Amino acid sequence: MTETFAKWDAAEHLRTREDVQLYLEACAEEDPGDGSLIRAALSDIARAENMSRLAREAGLSREGLYKALSEDGNPTFATVMKITRALGMQLRISA
Repeated sequence: MTETFAKWDAAEHLRTREDVQLYLEACAEEDPGDGSLIRAALSDIARAENMSRLAREAGLSREGLYKALSEDGNPTFATVMKITRALGMQLRISA
């Protein structure tokens, strides 16, 4: 008997603001230090939210947002801040 697997997509499980917040916090904690996991999490969140609406609220083009959050993307800190604010979140640093 051969096992089959479906591709798991985090965006399908981000239904509430709390889901989004906890997911982003967990990814920030586990990020290897290069921002790749945070970028991937923001991509998942953007797809779960509505990419076009988020791009508009962040003051970015939809294509620019897709490119910045793509697997090969490298968003600037300013772009990350725009996305975070458009999601209604704040970046906080704590010790």
